[in-house]
Amino acid sequence: MGRDYTKIKAWQLADELALLVYKATKKFPKSEVWGLTSQMRKASVSVPANIVEGSARKNRKEYLQFLYIAISSLVELSYYIRFTKKLGYLDTNGYEELWVKSEESLRTLQGLITYIEKSEV
Repeated sequence: MGRDYTKIKAWQLADELALLVYKATKKFPKSEVWGLTSQMRKASVSVPANIVEGSARKNRKEYLQFLYIAISSLVELSYYIRFTKKLGYLDTNGYEELWVKSEESLRTLQGLITYIEKSEV
């Protein structure tokens, strides 16, 4: 069936980040439900979902393709985190929590991609 995605550190971190985003966006203004709240939630869930989908692929090239999509969603989310801080939707603690987790997720996902690109599997 492919790789056990629950054992992939990049997925674990991305899953934690998605949960944090959902909790943080509950506090956003109701006027943002169809705006930033929706965009941040979609981007955050896209990261672990693409890692899961890629992990089910047997072909290394396809797996990498999904990991690159995940990294794109993570970078998009990083922008939203910064932007919502500027708007005052996130306090300093909320921002720091999301920012630190997104940076850790990004480093780990980049490491996974590098490892897979260099591997012969």
